[in-house]
Amino acid sequence: MSALSISQYFPFPRVRIKRQWVLPDAKKAYLEAVPDSRFRPICHLCGKPANRIHSRERRWVRDLDFGPARVWIRCLYRKIVCPHCRQTPIEELDLFDPYLRVTKRLARYVFELSKIMTVQEVSRHLGLDWKTVKAIDRKFLEREYGQTDYQGLRILAVDEVSIRKGHRYLTVVLDYESGRVVWVGKDRKARTLRRFFSGMTREQRQKLEAVVMDMWDPYIAAVRTKVPHVKIVFDLFHVVAQFSRIIDKVRNSEYRKASQANKEVFKGARYLLLKNRSNIRRPKDRRHLEELLRLNKVINAVLILKDKLKHIWTYRSRTWAEKALEEWCALARAVNHPAVKKFAKTLCRYRYGILNHCEFPIHTGKLEGVNNKIKVIKRRAYGFHDVRYFSLKIIQAFAN
Repeated sequence: MSALSISQYFPFPRVRIKRQWVLPDAKKAYLEAVPDSRFRPICHLCGKPANRIHSRERRWVRDLDFGPARVWIRCLYRKIVCPHCRQTPIEELDLFDPYLRVTKRLARYVFELSKIMTVQEVSRHLGLDWKTVKAIDRKFLEREYGQTDYQGLRILAVDEVSIRKGHRYLTVVLDYESGRVVWVGKDRKARTLRRFFSGMTREQRQKLEAVVMDMWDPYIAAVRTKVPHVKIVFDLFHVVAQFSRIIDKVRNSEYRKASQANKEVFKGARYLLLKNRSNIRRPKDRRHLEELLRLNKVINAVLILKDKLKHIWTYRSRTWAEKALEEWCALARAVNHPAVKKFAKTLCRYRYGILNHCEFPIHTGKLEGVNNKIKVIKRRAYGFHDVRYFSLKIIQAFAN
C-alpha cells in the first residue's frame, strides 16, 4: 500500500479529505472534503459549540493551484442551530469563508497579490472573475483599514486629489510627521472634513496642534468649527501657484495693450514668467525674458513681487514676517492692475495662515508626493468606479 498522502497539504483538523480525482491533462484537480465527525460543530459567528444540526449542503470552492493544476474542493458543510447567536449559521471549518467561494488561504494570496497587481491582472493570473478578486481584496481592506486610526496625530496636512473629470475630488488627510494617510473622504466640501474630525474623541482633538492646507474656505470652515484651537498654516506652493495665475492674467492683458511690433516679444513667454529664474538656463530664453522685462514695467513689477512673496516664508519671527507681508501688499496695491490688487486683498485676508508658518514651518510637499502616487494607483487600474474601494487602496499604500 502506498504511503503517499495529500492530507499534509490540508492542515485543517476539522476537515477530512475523502477522495480526489484529476483530469487526464492534469490541468484540473478535484477533491471532496467532509467535516470530521470527531469534532463538535462550532459557530463561525461566535466561535461557540452547537449541539443541533439544521441541514447539510455542498459547495464548490476554489483552492490554491497545485503546480499547473487548478484545484477545486467539493466541500460538505453543516448549518447548525446556535443557542448563543439564536441563528442558523454555517459551522467553522477553517478551510473556507462562509461568504466567499474560495478557500481562506487562496483569499489571502489574492489579497497579497492585489498589493502589487491590479484586479484585472490578478484575475487573469489565477483564472478568477474580476468581481471575485475585488470582493476578496475589499473584504481584507475593510478588516485592516476600515476603521480610521486617529492615534498619535499632532500635525495634519489636508489636500484634495482629482479622481475624474467634472470637478470630482477626494479629500486626503495625512499625518504630517509619519507620512501616513489617515483618512480619505469623498468631495472637498466643509462637511467632508467635518466627518473626519467627528470621528475623533475629545482628547484626540485636543492633541492636534496645526494643519497645513491651501486657502480653500470649506476646509478652513471645517477646522474652525471642529477644532478651533488648531493653527491653520497656508502652504507656500499653493499661494505661489495662485499668484502664478495672476502673472498669466497680467501677461495676457499687457499683450492686448501692446503695439503690433512689441507683441512678438510676448509670444512664447508664458512659461518663462512662471519658471524660477535659476531654472532658465538657455541663453536664448534669458535674452527673451530680459527683453520682455525691459519692454513692460508691469510684468517686471509682478516678477519682483513673486520673488518677494517666496521670501516671506523664510522668516521665523512673526513680527518680521508680518512686516514683510505688509510691505508686499503695499507694493502689490501700487501695481496698476486689478488682478494684482485683488490678490493683495486676498493675501491680507488670509494673513493669519501665512504668519502661523513662523511657529509651524510645515508645507504640503509630502502630500503632493502622496497625490502623485495616488494618481499612479488610479492610472494603473484605469480608474476606480468604487470610491470606497479606491479610498481603502490609498490608505493601504501609505500604511507603513
